[in-house]
Amino acid sequence: MEKEEELQESSTPCLHLVSAFLACESPDFVVSFARDFGGGSITERVQSFIWNVCINKSDVKCNLPYLKRFLKKLIVEIESNGDVVLDELYEKYIYCLASVKDDELAKGSTRMLRRFSFLFPKDSSQASSCQIFRKLEVTLQCSLNMLEGDTGCSIWPSGLFLSEFILSFPEVFSDKSCLEVGSGVGLVGICLAQTNCSKASFLFHSVILTDGDLSTLANMKLNLELNQLATDMLGHTQKSNTLQCLYLPWESAAENELREFMPDIVLGADVIYDPLCLPHLVRVLAILLKREDLNLHHLNNGCKDSYPPDRRCFESEETSSAGDLDVYVGKEEINGDPHAEHLSPGLGQEPVAYIASVIRTIDTFNYFLSLAEKEKLLVSDITETMRPLDLLPYVKSYQRSNVRMFKISYLHK
Repeated sequence: MEKEEELQESSTPCLHLVSAFLACESPDFVVSFARDFGGGSITERVQSFIWNVCINKSDVKCNLPYLKRFLKKLIVEIESNGDVVLDELYEKYIYCLASVKDDELAKGSTRMLRRFSFLFPKDSSQASSCQIFRKLEVTLQCSLNMLEGDTGCSIWPSGLFLSEFILSFPEVFSDKSCLEVGSGVGLVGICLAQTNCSKASFLFHSVILTDGDLSTLANMKLNLELNQLATDMLGHTQKSNTLQCLYLPWESAAENELREFMPDIVLGADVIYDPLCLPHLVRVLAILLKREDLNLHHLNNGCKDSYPPDRRCFESEETSSAGDLDVYVGKEEINGDPHAEHLSPGLGQEPVAYIASVIRTIDTFNYFLSLAEKEKLLVSDITETMRPLDLLPYVKSYQRSNVRMFKISYLHK
């Protein structure tokens, strides 16, 4: 019986159901997974599985408001289908009713623990429905309020996309120093560090997570501790094989302070949204990406035989409209290895930035492009040439198709 339960729990429908519940996905989505698991209805067997695996095996005390909403939706679904609801589910719902007031449900700033499982398929060339062979779990304290006062502690689609990008292309970040601007909950840094621990071939040099809001930074540090990651929050000196959290407001960051970091890779997710902040963001990016002492102007003028084959430049530019967007963005065309050009800076190469973003307002994005051009930054859309694996197939609230991935580099004249 135990072996049968273990086998069921590892199957794709069960894995999606449990993962969606632990990630606090919308109760509508979780109930839909439960219905699929039961072959069209939420049978007593499925209810027992939800009770034993989802509720009893997880710490739901801090997520009682979510559990209340989920159980209400689940019970209504079962009853409307004419099926019998387990007594345990009724009793738990009554407990939630007594413990959680309605006004607490209305508070969008109420934070909860969400556990995201990145599900790696056996065959990366197949769809996300293929058999899973490994999963990476990340626990985050975050807010469900994405718009009012708690944005830095929310999970944004671009952060999930950038995390999938990192986990899909670990060779890009191997032995590199990385700095993330606007790190928010710290998801991207945790993915870098967790991958570093679980994959011997992927060893980052250092990771620096930054944010300009102190309360967000404190929440980020808590999330790193929740994932058993030690942090260094003292000073700005970059250290090998470390994970640092630093306060970095874009508008007041001094140039000499930024030049101390010297990262190989700059990361960012959903940082292109506020026109008032864009001049400061672009200034920070330009300083981090510009290397005064490398004298590599020729890298922008084609490949040179003096460089070994794996260090040669393969970039070409063309005018591209991203979907229906009337903007100019460099679009990567790569001959041979589709990922070769994107292997990040090695010896003698300049740094790059990878920015994941949802373009909500075209005027704001065009403003970002104009500022980038003035700072001699080349913005290339690599969404199609380096599309990450779908490692979160159960997160239905996450619309991957809306996110674009941009590579940014400093353009020498």
